[in-house]
Amino acid sequence: MTHAVTDLYRYPIKGMNAEALEAVDLSAGEAVPLDRSYAFALTGTRFDENDPTHLPKTEFLMLMRDERLAELSVVLEDDAPRVTIYQGRDVLVSGDLSDSTRRAAIERSVGGFMGLPESDAPRLVHADGHTFSDHRNKVVSIINLASVRALEEAMGAPVHPLRFRGNLYIDGGEAWEEFQWMDRALEIGTVRLTATKRTDRCAATSVNPDTARRDLNVVKGLTRAFGHFDMGIYARVEEGGTIAVGDEVGLPGN
Repeated sequence: MTHAVTDLYRYPIKGMNAEALEAVDLSAGEAVPLDRSYAFALTGTRFDENDPTHLPKTEFLMLMRDERLAELSVVLEDDAPRVTIYQGRDVLVSGDLSDSTRRAAIERSVGGFMGLPESDAPRLVHADGHTFSDHRNKVVSIINLASVRALEEAMGAPVHPLRFRGNLYIDGGEAWEEFQWMDRALEIGTVRLTATKRTDRCAATSVNPDTARRDLNVVKGLTRAFGHFDMGIYARVEEGGTIAVGDEVGLPGN
């Protein structure tokens, strides 16, 4: 049975919606470039951009608590620090992130959108090479669409795959088979990866990425139907290369 990549995504700003990619170049030991590269830190969060460390997601604007973030999507230019944040099809705010005045305007705009007073405007933080993923290590997240369909059937309701905010979406196999790949090699495009961990899920998955409303208890649905609250896996890039939509997935033992 042939498995293939159906979609590729990155999430330039933590908590906001995905930016679709046709292809991505990956390096050994690194995440998808510019994935969770920025985050809006809450007032009181201590993040040193010169000495970045992993912090709990509760220190930032995040979907688990701040569902309205799902109304926002991001386009981040690869070759310049310029961001455009959309609310639906309309531009909420845009600007050059290297310009401190424009960056402050972006912070105020997003803070106002989230209902925060100007005195509590979140700080847009970034550090070269750092990722604001929930995972401490630099990994790529993979979602098996067959598992998403199995959850849909169990819950009797549509489950948008982007609730799981994966980087690589694959299809063509059986539900939950990805959990058998732990500590084994995967070859996708010209990239070699090792599956490292099942991805446990939280209340962020309750938020519908199309409506920004909490309309489905995914964690409860997983637990009741399958006895776990995992969807997808993390993988570490061992040998860099390129992955593109349509690439076949070389699986353990094949």
